[in-house]
Amino acid sequence: MSVYKSITKGLKEAIEYEKGTVKARSAKVRVEPLMKFDKAEIKAIRNNTKMTQVIFAKFLGVSSKTVEAWEAGRNMPDGPARRILSMLKQDPGIPEKYRIIERREANISHSRKSYREV
Repeated sequence: MSVYKSITKGLKEAIEYEKGTVKARSAKVRVEPLMKFDKAEIKAIRNNTKMTQVIFAKFLGVSSKTVEAWEAGRNMPDGPARRILSMLKQDPGIPEKYRIIERREANISHSRKSYREV
């Protein structure tokens, strides 16, 4: 359907609705209120995702100092971070499911134990 035909169709539907010859579709949507998290809950969620503070911060799009402050109780997360935390609380596997993070085995040498976070 061309843009012109689509717009024309929409306008005709709007006119019919205004005349009362057709009913508009409606839906009720409920959005779960944002949860509040204390420092222990935030740390537990992070631990359940098996992420360090640095990786968790990268995943959430905040600084590692922000995650550190949340876990120390100095600051608390706001809107989007609280929504993501509530989703992670229900399903800690979300980061892998949606390929936001990828886990790899760490290379550990016997002479020098080290690993690199990606």
